[in-house]
Amino acid sequence: MQLRPDQLAEHLGGALAPLYFIHGDEPLLVQEAADAVRHAARKAGHAEREVYTVEPGFDWARLDEAAASLSLFAERRILELRMPGAKPGDVGARTLRAWAERPPEDTLLLIVSGKLDAGQRKSKWVQALEGAGVSVPVWPVGMRELPGWIRQRMQARGLKPTPGAVQLLAERVEGNLLAAAQEIDKLALLVAGEVDEAAVAAAVADSARYDVFGLVDSALAGEAARALRMLEGLRGEGVEPVLVLWALAREIRNLAGMAEAVAGGEAPAAVLRRFRVWQSRQGPVGAALKRFRPRAWQALLARCALIDRVIKGQAPGNPWDELVQLSLALAGRRLGLPPRPAA
Repeated sequence: MQLRPDQLAEHLGGALAPLYFIHGDEPLLVQEAADAVRHAARKAGHAEREVYTVEPGFDWARLDEAAASLSLFAERRILELRMPGAKPGDVGARTLRAWAERPPEDTLLLIVSGKLDAGQRKSKWVQALEGAGVSVPVWPVGMRELPGWIRQRMQARGLKPTPGAVQLLAERVEGNLLAAAQEIDKLALLVAGEVDEAAVAAAVADSARYDVFGLVDSALAGEAARALRMLEGLRGEGVEPVLVLWALAREIRNLAGMAEAVAGGEAPAAVLRRFRVWQSRQGPVGAALKRFRPRAWQALLARCALIDRVIKGQAPGNPWDELVQLSLALAGRRLGLPPRPAA
């Protein structure tokens, strides 16, 4: 049987299945689904828990032995099998099929794995698990679905968000569900009842992650002075330079790809959509895209690689001075960059 993550809570309120198979590449949702199963299992008397992680060289006979043995400390137990790669191999596939055919009465098997590809979803071992228990495929929350997801989560925390507040939070987390969940939890502690845009802005204004992206947006918009102020603020707050470089490099890498596409004849508006640039950011991103040709973006990427070596102590220089130069360059201020040291 297959269930969506939002159907799992209602199911867990009744009789539990002998096994649950949770798989996907959205860590927060996979984790929360697994936590819900663990909680329901403990409530049902499965007090003992054993955890196995499938890594190269994993001995699948351990699972066979666990199936054949009785719990030493409780009448019921949870066996948790973690498969990050979602590839059990031939031996593992046979072991899982055998378990599904005869699940032990005193044991609940919880399998947590990465995303399955199309071939794996049709494999016999996956079909056996779905036939014997509950499969919960977890799909990423897309850009269009993110505001609805945020709204539902805020309402579940007792908040009453305005449409503007939802949109603002969606823009700031940029698809990162874990960051969104953390900001919502923070809002639940700081705000009671209705949440508007001002409340969201005030609650997350001191977030280092937001300030880093604020720096990026200022540089993209050509606001060099504001970008430098934000960079200095990040430095004063003790933010690691590697975090600032990560944000700048990510944006420059995307812009390099977009610039290549535009140079190849693709319409800028289509490129922005394909690279999933938020509507509110299309102005500054589009302006930055016109600022340089593809070769210049590649040069900025090379500069990012140099700064990474400076941060790691593998090249001379001061990381923050280098980040100042990179931010100014991104903002279109053509200052004379120091020559690139030899590798």
